[in-house]
Amino acid sequence: MSERFSLTFTAGPEHIDVMGHVNNAVWVQWMEAIATAHWQAAAAPEHQEAYVWVVTRHEIDYRGNIREGESVTAETFIETGPSGARFDRCVVFRNAAGKAIVSAKSTWAMIDRRSGRVQRVPDEVVAPFLP
Repeated sequence: MSERFSLTFTAGPEHIDVMGHVNNAVWVQWMEAIATAHWQAAAAPEHQEAYVWVVTRHEIDYRGNIREGESVTAETFIETGPSGARFDRCVVFRNAAGKAIVSAKSTWAMIDRRSGRVQRVPDEVVAPFLP
């Protein structure tokens, strides 16, 4: 499994705001969707059963947007290993011309499903996601 993961998102009428382009809240939903899909594609089944992730912080730079019917390709990756229970995940959204129009870094914390408590990220959990 590659440490980078991509998905394509197409803007539907439900994603469009009063300015005629994708609402900022939708970009956050798409960030969560690609992070979840990456976890489901790369993490071992026993890790998926044992842990869940929650966001503790988002940093987003908006440099462009798309309108209804247009698509973006999102790529997510993790540049560095975890710090305790947290790690940063990057997402870049590119328009049809390949231009990065939205980029983000989100900090995620790992939660043990059984106890409901934050847990340090074990090396074997993060290994499939690192370069």
